[in-house]
Amino acid sequence: MTQQIIIYPLFLQILLAILLMFFWNRINAQRVISIIGSSANLALTIWIFSEIWQNGIYSVQAGNWEAPFGITFAADTFSATLVLLTAISGLAVSVFSSGSVIPDRLRFGYFPIFHFLLLGLNGAFLTGDIFNLYVWFEIIIISSFVLITIGGEKAQLEGAVKYFTLNILASIIFLTAIAVLYGLTGSLNMADLAGKVAAVENRGLVEVTAILFLIGFGIKAAVFPLYFWLPASYHTPPSAVSSIFGGLLTKVGVYALIRVFTLIFVGDVFLDQILIAVAIFTLISGGLGALVQNNVRKVFSYLIICHIGYMIAGLGMFTEVAVAGAVFYLIHDIVVKTNLFMLSGLLYKIKASNSMKVLGGFYAQYPKLSLLLFIPLFSLVGIPPLSGFWPKISLIQAGFSGGNYWTIGAIIFASFITLVIIAKLWAEVFWKTPEERPRHSSFEYFSDISKLRKLQFVAPVVFLSLVSLYIGFGAEHVQLLSSRIADELINSNQYIDAVLHGGM
Repeated sequence: MTQQIIIYPLFLQILLAILLMFFWNRINAQRVISIIGSSANLALTIWIFSEIWQNGIYSVQAGNWEAPFGITFAADTFSATLVLLTAISGLAVSVFSSGSVIPDRLRFGYFPIFHFLLLGLNGAFLTGDIFNLYVWFEIIIISSFVLITIGGEKAQLEGAVKYFTLNILASIIFLTAIAVLYGLTGSLNMADLAGKVAAVENRGLVEVTAILFLIGFGIKAAVFPLYFWLPASYHTPPSAVSSIFGGLLTKVGVYALIRVFTLIFVGDVFLDQILIAVAIFTLISGGLGALVQNNVRKVFSYLIICHIGYMIAGLGMFTEVAVAGAVFYLIHDIVVKTNLFMLSGLLYKIKASNSMKVLGGFYAQYPKLSLLLFIPLFSLVGIPPLSGFWPKISLIQAGFSGGNYWTIGAIIFASFITLVIIAKLWAEVFWKTPEERPRHSSFEYFSDISKLRKLQFVAPVVFLSLVSLYIGFGAEHVQLLSSRIADELINSNQYIDAVLHGGM
């Protein structure tokens, strides 16, 4: 019965979303319910992570149908870690949303949709069935489309059209790949597919199917050359929405790539070479895209793309050290990217702009806040001993071991270009003398809001900054976790046995 706990986060998010609908016009009640529910979800996911860490992989077969015939939920260390990170980011964004999202948008159902989005994310991380992964992806797309359009501003609608069009295309390709895979194997259970795909004699068709999955998930992960929808859309919604998008939405695509290419399509040198090439071009193009931007949120959007390349590089090199580096970077990136978009929201609330051309003087006006914001900005760069430094060591080590010198060069280039970008941002926003600008009478500035709302802006940034500091200064613990995840992914028999023979 203990194994049933892995589906509790799904039930909790459904319960929260439905409960919030009964408080449609009571905004303060929605804020309180969301924060309390997100706090309970964090406690629940810590419990689940602890159980998985101590006892190994849990699996649940819905309706007591034996695998591979029923709907499977499975939580290995990788899934449990991502569900925990979703809860951490979800709590931070819930608090930040309470202070930053205007009441008119909250009245359009912001919080219920936000929790439906978290439901989709948790479902994607916990499903053991490739078709149900598609279903959870659709829940994510629908929820995120509503969030990105709340407010109905022109820029939002333009961004939403691009976002929705490309993600629907990804879903069509994904569904086509599932159909071909089912035709080849007669199964949709991912653990069962691992053995059946390996036994298929027509390897050319298997490779084509794998490439379809790579394109479908690659669009969602925003890898080169499939990323153009992301910088066109992520800067348009409220910063709270961009925070959860930047931290988690592209990472679902990365998770799906890692899961499928370590469990189902394994050991194909050609596919590994494609992944490495994609990673190299993603690192370079994302970095160059960020370098020419002047809007803070667009800079962060391109850096999402750039840093996805680190994770894909680790998957492409496909050694335990490389995969551990990719997982470590994924853990770091979820926390930092969520925090950076909240940082952009805080900057906008104080300065009424996200343009580096008109920002400036932040350190002189807010020295304590500036020191706080230093943590996520330079964690992103990977200044030792902050969190972004350690996974790159593993990736470079794996590159030298496998002779992947082009990959090492791209990793070093992306690290250098990130340093240049963040140094430029720091100089422009924090040190430069600000331009004289008239105060907008219609804009509610940070200095004008209540202490409670100020706390709702600052506390989530502090919370995630502390998590980032733990990842950096407690790197040995995160490295141990990443190594265990890498071992489970590469030696997938543990996962297969738990799903096919250990379900409840």
